[in-house]
Amino acid sequence: MNRVLSSAMVAALGLTTMVGCASKKYVRNETAPTITKVNELDELTAKNSNEIKDVDSRATSGIQGANQKAGEADQHAASAQQAANQAQQLASTAASRVDQLSNQVANLDNYRDVTDATVHFGFDKATLTPKAKEALDQLAQQFSGAKNWVIVVDGNTDKIGSAEYNYELSKRRADAVVNYLASKYSVPAHKFYMIGLGKDKPAEEGNSAKTRAENRRVDVHLMTNIQDQQAQAQQPSPTQDAQR
Repeated sequence: MNRVLSSAMVAALGLTTMVGCASKKYVRNETAPTITKVNELDELTAKNSNEIKDVDSRATSGIQGANQKAGEADQHAASAQQAANQAQQLASTAASRVDQLSNQVANLDNYRDVTDATVHFGFDKATLTPKAKEALDQLAQQFSGAKNWVIVVDGNTDKIGSAEYNYELSKRRADAVVNYLASKYSVPAHKFYMIGLGKDKPAEEGNSAKTRAENRRVDVHLMTNIQDQQAQAQQPSPTQDAQR
């Protein structure tokens, strides 16, 4: 009897084990395709994510490059505008100097030269040399003999450097001459006609060292008013009035 019971229990246990193993195998067989699909989807999702990141990276890089190009274009445009403004300013300055010179020439049509002097300067200098002062001293000796006179002072430079810088340099050279004559010989300010011509009126054409030295100069003209002298000559003298 006991043997029969034991055999029955062993048989039942074996059957249970067989059923359990069969169930697990069934589950594995059924779920394996799903797991495989899930894994494939994970791989595809990861691949798509990487591709999206790559596209985003390239798009970001492209946008940054475009912004950089736009910034460079803005800088070039600003530089071009600045250069145009500077050119316009130089043109306006040159036109103003021409107008100033024209007005002076119009006023000086009634004058004639009594004497003149030319003084030279070192490269990029506006300081009078001893030789220049000597030439101005000789010109000043004519002041007492002239009537209704003015002094025309034209500053000049060589062709080296920008136009704007040379205008300023030529004016400083003319100022040096005016200051010397005003301080040493008490010439009043209204007696001077002064202008800085820069490199616009060279004494000599060319680019040799000798030519450049000749152009670094100030031309000084002592001039007298012809109309005033003629008017004075036409006025009757006290003797003539008495004879009338």
